[in-house]
Amino acid sequence: MNLYKIETGNLKLDGGAMFGVVPKALWQNLYPADEKNLCNWSMRCLLIETEDRKVLIDTGMGDKQGKKFFSYYLPNGDETLESSLKENGFTPEDITDVILTHLHFDHVGGAVNYNEKKELVPAFPNAIYHVSRSHWELAVNPNRREKASFLPENFIPLQEHKQLNLIEDEGEIIPGIEIKIFNGHTVGQIIPYIKYKNKTIVYGGDLFPSTAHIPMPYIMSYDTQPLITLKDKKRFFDDAVKHDHVLFFEHDIYNECCTLIENEKGVRVKDLFTLEEFIKNN
Repeated sequence: MNLYKIETGNLKLDGGAMFGVVPKALWQNLYPADEKNLCNWSMRCLLIETEDRKVLIDTGMGDKQGKKFFSYYLPNGDETLESSLKENGFTPEDITDVILTHLHFDHVGGAVNYNEKKELVPAFPNAIYHVSRSHWELAVNPNRREKASFLPENFIPLQEHKQLNLIEDEGEIIPGIEIKIFNGHTVGQIIPYIKYKNKTIVYGGDLFPSTAHIPMPYIMSYDTQPLITLKDKKRFFDDAVKHDHVLFFEHDIYNECCTLIENEKGVRVKDLFTLEEFIKNN
């Protein structure tokens, strides 16, 4: 098995929205904001290459929306999904599976592109796209809170082109890749667990957007059920600390990976490192 980080660029989001009830005086020290209270966040994906599969987790924001939409999120950075795949020696046609943690625009936007005829088509023509059934049902019939984050053009074509697999239960979906479902951020968010040699690396998605969100009270205002997020975090920590899991961060622009430790203050970061360093040492 080989692992590759796939950078797809960055976006800016309001710091208060990202840290919820935690005062800025506390989170600003962990994740700085600019003069408009905006923090810069990565949209870092993960590619897993096995003997016969190439599995991409999440797809970034894509580029289908117009200037007005992007003016809200100020995309920045030199990397794109396509350029990052190419840099690592892959083409969209190589991808066999895409695991979508959930269908908010910054995770699924790159899943669908316009073709030469201006038709919406899956960006990975040979891939099966995996989404939890409970989350799919929410996305196609969204609540008012999340409706603006669910853009049908980002995911309906996956169903129309018969490239969609709806997951009912937790468990191994691809050899070496297990998924668990967490519901606090949104109903049915998938968190992938990857067995890499003698370690487990966990793709944090929006359960843990950054290292700054590891303390229990640090929960995004975007989370639709923050009390469920608290339970989700505890369930995750009980397993991750015990088994020394490695977290891989999708949104943390400063840190790629970490391990965890529990002390008198609760669960905290143990060691920080890049994916490249992790691979080199294992």
